[in-house]
Amino acid sequence: MRAIVTAESVTALGPEVRGAVLVAGSHGGRIAGTYAAKAGAHAVILNDAGIGKDGAGIAALDTLEKIGMAAASTAHSSARIGDGADMLVRGRISHANAQARRCGVVPGMAVRDAAVMLCAAPAPHSAPPDYTEGRTRLADGRPEVWGLDSLGLLLDEDAGRILVIGSHGALHGGRPESALRVAARAAVFHDAGVGADGAGLTRLPVLDGRAIPAATVDCMSARIGDCRSMWSTGRISAVNGVAQAAGARRGQSVPEFVAGVRARPH
Repeated sequence: MRAIVTAESVTALGPEVRGAVLVAGSHGGRIAGTYAAKAGAHAVILNDAGIGKDGAGIAALDTLEKIGMAAASTAHSSARIGDGADMLVRGRISHANAQARRCGVVPGMAVRDAAVMLCAAPAPHSAPPDYTEGRTRLADGRPEVWGLDSLGLLLDEDAGRILVIGSHGALHGGRPESALRVAARAAVFHDAGVGADGAGLTRLPVLDGRAIPAATVDCMSARIGDCRSMWSTGRISAVNGVAQAAGARRGQSVPEFVAGVRARPH
């Protein structure tokens, strides 16, 4: 039987993923599916991130179906996003693409059972389509406001900037050091439907302890993995203490959140 491997995030995959069935804590958006396919996974199970606006939380399933790769999603309410090991232990399947369904994977099934079934899936017949990850300056002025479709695009020079990041707001494997590796002026993440154990918000208190204002956007207001969508339509769903002290509140638009941060002395 093929190996079944877990990962906290598809942004940090090792050689053990090649040819294996991957259960990864990342959201099921297009960008995450592309990472998994490029790493050589045989099949993949991702977190549905609350599904969210335009079905972005499971968009990878259709993308991977086009290259013949079996893929499924874990219900965000059944296991922690950002924690592939937890998904394997207690996760339940919410959606499956055609290749996965042909292996017998159905909604409600235990992720562990689905992963075993996916070992028998046919190998992908082609490489994943190109996906150009976004890094874009979203607003003029100081501090700079930059949008990143994924934390995988984070640069050292993002320290001191306000960052709007398409990644979920969950710590990887619950590890505080995974919250944000640079000292940003402020950060906005996607709440991924919040999900099991409130995982989709767990970066916020850690960044509070580092005096970094941080917030999440509601999964139904903007597409996960898409910083431009978050900037244009995202509505704040949660804020940490230091952000609240700066006037941030639930229901704000992301530009309103940014304006409040900029107005606060630093």
